[in-house]
Formats: sequence, structure tokens, C-alpha cells
Amino acid sequence: MISVKCIAVLPVPLPDDPKKWDGWSKYKSPNPYERLCLDPRQNPSNELIEEHCRELLRWWQKKLPLKNQPSNPVAQLLRTGLDESSRYLTEARVELLDPVRRQRVDEELAALAQEEAIMEFHKFLAFSIADGLLTSDEEKTLYRFGAEHGLSDEQVAEFIEKELEDTGSKRFAAPPPVAAPPPPAAREAADPKTEFARMLRLSGLDTDSMTDDQRDAFINMAENLGVDAGEAEDMVDDYLDQMEDSAPEPSVAAAPRVTVVAPRPSKPAEESAPTVESTPPMQPDEERRRFVNFTNSVGGQMYLIPSGTFRMGSTDPEAAPNEGPVASVTITRFYIARFVVTNGQFEQFDQAYKRKRAPGTCDRHPAVHVTYLDAARFCQWLSGRERRKYRLPTEAEWEYAGRGLDGRKFPWGDSSGRGDLANFADKNTVFAWSDREIDDGYAESAPVGSFPRGVSPFGVEDMAGNVWEWCSDFFQEYKSTPRTNPRGPNAGTKRVYRGGSWKSRFASLRVTARNSNLPNYSCNDLGFRVVCECEG
Repeated sequence: MISVKCIAVLPVPLPDDPKKWDGWSKYKSPNPYERLCLDPRQNPSNELIEEHCRELLRWWQKKLPLKNQPSNPVAQLLRTGLDESSRYLTEARVELLDPVRRQRVDEELAALAQEEAIMEFHKFLAFSIADGLLTSDEEKTLYRFGAEHGLSDEQVAEFIEKELEDTGSKRFAAPPPVAAPPPPAAREAADPKTEFARMLRLSGLDTDSMTDDQRDAFINMAENLGVDAGEAEDMVDDYLDQMEDSAPEPSVAAAPRVTVVAPRPSKPAEESAPTVESTPPMQPDEERRRFVNFTNSVGGQMYLIPSGTFRMGSTDPEAAPNEGPVASVTITRFYIARFVVTNGQFEQFDQAYKRKRAPGTCDRHPAVHVTYLDAARFCQWLSGRERRKYRLPTEAEWEYAGRGLDGRKFPWGDSSGRGDLANFADKNTVFAWSDREIDDGYAESAPVGSFPRGVSPFGVEDMAGNVWEWCSDFFQEYKSTPRTNPRGPNAGTKRVYRGGSWKSRFASLRVTARNSNLPNYSCNDLGFRVVCECEG
């Protein structure tokens, strides 16, 4: 499978220092355009293909004397490319100069681009009918979204009809217009934000009683009123803060059972979400008895993470600004994989992945060079295979599984500067920040489970170092408002990943450290682990 990535530009002249451009590292890419630092969208000519291949081969030939200098940091950086680059670059040249083979490559790239567009469309579609109804405005938005992502109206219509059939959702048929007296002048002049704030107050919901679905319904309602989604999020947070400040002291008398109904003003009241009565939460010991650990069909051990409330974020002096402010977050039980997905497990999903394996790694090494989209597709495949709901962890779930309830700095506690706890940039690496005093035993990634002393409070391993791990959230700055099962914003440009890697400083292995990149980004120190939702 050829992956679509950002095409590396070929600077002229080529820098002698490989640290000043990354095009040299693409020589082994499954995408022949990327190997030669070409952009397929520009339909490069045969002359340009020849020129790029010639310049890249000349650059690598100048580096061949480094093969006799194994201790040289640049030689260690280039490693296998000194032996293999010529073959891979020549193969790419032959592939692109042959019209038939080039057409096949172009078709594969186009098919993958459409596959990614379809995947994004299905996410948007699922969100649009989460409450079982599809309004005409939402359907128009779906068609516009599809057109922007290269999907035809026929495809969009087919996807919508299939999803409605599979989920039992319905289209909302608006009632015929009825003559009505004009609204009061004051209501006509009402500002959209004022109207949205009034609806929030009328709901009477607070931090404890507002569910994620209800919050999404409010944001949807605000957008229908003309309020920006980001401003609506802030208004909901401000409203919840006010409700928290004005909450009365708890009474000693038993509280009555409360009925909570999710509002959807833009749809008829008689078709609103069903009434759900609150029930006492299940205790952690009871959850552990009911939801036992299991091994999935690719050999991944799935550990239960019981429900709990923890403080997310950090005030540590070493913490980056994006790790605060700290907020109270409540998480509902879920399963998480004991280890990240390995080469052997990922190849059960995609046999072509063997070509992407990091050199010298075995089946138990983490699968790397995996984009967010690759990871999400793996979860979809595993879900269909087992009839369970697998997905990537939310950022909050990942941090909770890594640190537990006691606010520890690292998964294992607060101990630092030790090579038996995690795989990070130590004496085996050649980075400027490498710690020359510590030897963790690995120059690059380690097989999963190599650092059992670095286990988290829930028994989850390798959450610090080795490889970064994709999360499902789009990146956004934290807010101080308490949350329950936060999922991040509904849209964005970059996805979050957590945990640090074999390239990281020890201090960057803190369980609160955050990073992010585009969903189609991949590299040799970024992988993922899966979450499985608890049924019932």
C-alpha cells in the first residue's frame, strides 16, 4: 500500500549535511515520487525525474567513504542508506519513466486519497446522525463536505442511505409551515449569543449532569443560531463554571432520582432523545469482576482501566505551556492494550507493511512509519473482525492509563535518570541531547515489554519512551473546567500523540508531555496502541 505523505522538496544545491534537509531519508519510501523528492500533483516530466535521480545518487555517492568510519555520527545516521539507496532510487526512476507502471502508481495514490476522504466523510456522517435524526441542513453540509473532499454526489447519497439503513436513523421531515403571529420585537432583536446563553440557563444542567452527547447537541444548536463553535465551547464552559459556583451545599437527605433529557431545539420535541435515568456508578472492584482482561485476535493483551477521576495536566517547572492548566477529569471504564501494536500484529492487517519495517526489527518491535489514518484503519479492521468497538485512545484516557490517580510524573512514579525504566536518548544514540551517562541497551526502538519496571499503575507497559503513540484527539489548548470523558474538538488540523520515544530526553517522558502533527505524518519513532470499549 502506497502512503500519501508530504513530498520532500529537493533543494538546489543539495546540503552536504543530512540534518539540514530530510529528502535523503525518503529513499526507501513505498511512494516512488517521494523517493525522488517529486510532487505527483505537478506531473513531473521525464527530464525532471532523471535530474532528481541523478542529483540524489550523486549525493549518496559522496557519502560512501563513511562506510569505513562506523563511529562517525553521520555514518550512524545514514546507516543502511549507504548500501541500499542506489537500488531504491534506481527502482523509483524506472517505475516513473515507464508510462504503464507510472499510471498504476498514480491510480494507487488516487485510490488511497479517496479512501482517506471516504473515511473522513464517514466520521462526519456518524457525528451528524448521532442522535438518530438527519436534518436537511445537516444533509446539505454533508454534500458540501463530500464535494470538498473529492467525492461525487452519487457517492455521498449512497453513503448516507447505507448509514441510515444500518443505524436505523431517520431523516427529519419538517412540518408544513403554519401561519403564526410575529414574535415579540425583543426576541427578533436578540443576539445569537444571548439566545444561546438563555437556552443554556433553561436547561438547568451542570457539570455532573451534562453528558458529552448533550454538550455536542448544545454546540450544534449554537452553530444553527450563528455562533462560532469555538465561542460556543467557551460559553458552555463559562456556564458550567457559573453553575459550579452557585451550586448549593449538599443536603444530608438522599437526593431524588433525576431525569436528564438531551436538548435538540432544532428538531421536534416529540422526537427528542429518550429519557435516561441516572443510576449509581459501578465501583472499581465491581468493574474488575464484571469486565475481565482478555487477549484479542491479533494477540494483544487488553487490560481494563476502571472508572475514576484524576487531575489531568501538569504544573511541573519542566512542563511545556500546553500541559496546563490542570483540570479534574472523570473517565469511564475502558480496555487498553498492554503494549503498542507490533510489527507482527500490524502485518496481519497489512502484509505490505513489511516493506516499511524499521531495519533490524522483529515481530515484537513496535510498528512505526504508521500515520494516524493507518492506525484508525487498523482499529476499524479489528472492530469488524471481532465485533467489538476498537479505536485509538482519547488523550485523557491515555494519560489516565499512564499515571493513575496519584498524580505521578512518570508511569512508574517520580524516579528519573534510570536506564531500566524506559527507552530514551541515551549513550547509544547520537543526538546533541543524548544522555552519555546512561545505557538503556537500545540505539533505536526496543521490543515491547523490554522495560517491565516502567509499568503504569494499571499494568500498562511502554507508555514512556520507545515510540510516541497516536491519540484520537485533534490538538487544542487545555481548559481548566472539569470534564467527563473529553474527546477533544470536533475538527482541527493536527492529531495528538503522547509518551515520548527513543529519540526523547528523559524529562520528555513525563506522562503529561504532548505533541501533535498532521494525520498523514509518519516517522520511525511513532506508533500506536488500541483501546476497546466496554460493552454494557
